[in-house]
Amino acid sequence: MRLCSEAEQEAFGAELASICSEKPLTIHLVGNLGAGKTTLTRGFLRGCGYGGAVKSPTYTLIEPYAISPLPVYHLDLYRVADPGELEYLGLRDILEEPAILLIEWPERGAGWLPDADLTLTLEHVAGGREVTWRGHGAVGESVADKLTRKATAEI
Repeated sequence: MRLCSEAEQEAFGAELASICSEKPLTIHLVGNLGAGKTTLTRGFLRGCGYGGAVKSPTYTLIEPYAISPLPVYHLDLYRVADPGELEYLGLRDILEEPAILLIEWPERGAGWLPDADLTLTLEHVAGGREVTWRGHGAVGESVADKLTRKATAEI
């Protein structure tokens, strides 16, 4: 799906939230610097009803959002040099509770992160961004199918 503006990226994130904000889910966000991963996350959080500031966790690595019915954790692992660093961030505690995880640069946490239920890939294209998705397992495939049906209906 092509997203031609920041507003469209946020709208896509909000649509994703409307589809999957009720169940624990791990979403891997894949893309180069500036591809729009945090913008999409901002839209997701807005779609969950969060009205506060949404900043990139580039330096904090994890930003928690106490949202009902499930908390949302936004992780940006760009600055992680070794996956073992995640132990010091309290990741084990986070993984023990039902939550939604939105993880940027998931490959930098290999071996410590849960497998993705849904992988979103964002790429720079002429005139905006292109987002593709792939579901993994029953929950992720269900979300991916709903996204595909919504995208197809909009075309």
